[in-house]
Amino acid sequence: MVHGSKYFPMYQRQSSRSFHQTPIQRFTLLARWQHSSQSHPMAHFNVLGEDLATCSTNPLTGFFRDGCCRTGAGDRGLHCVCAVMTQEFLEFSRKQGNDLMTARPEFSFPGLKAGDQWCLCVLRWKEAFDHGCAPKVDLNATSVVALEFVDLLDLRKNSV
Repeated sequence: MVHGSKYFPMYQRQSSRSFHQTPIQRFTLLARWQHSSQSHPMAHFNVLGEDLATCSTNPLTGFFRDGCCRTGAGDRGLHCVCAVMTQEFLEFSRKQGNDLMTARPEFSFPGLKAGDQWCLCVLRWKEAFDHGCAPKVDLNATSVVALEFVDLLDLRKNSV
């Protein structure tokens, strides 16, 4: 877990060291975060400490399908990273078992293509980052919640 202030990036540890976690450690982090921060008001701020900007309305993204990378109760994946899709990342995600390219109308999911902006699960973005294929991130539209799992410096290195 990122050390420093829980919600304000100016106090985050300034290191780009990767955090290698087992699936059990990831599950524990997610469960602890969800238990302690149900609808926490800070979740409406971005990683820069400002109001959270809209990620995309076309395609309409966000766990709540409101265009924003907000998270809350029920969002087991923590869809809080606003990322610009690349073909490389979409292929990587498909190989990991999450096909983001195929439309799934029953889930209001249009299918994505390179260039689309989408709210990604924070640990999927981190996994792609560790494999060298993370998509670019819109810092203004990425929730401060992401800083519980990834370094601000890593996000900045991959920002649009």
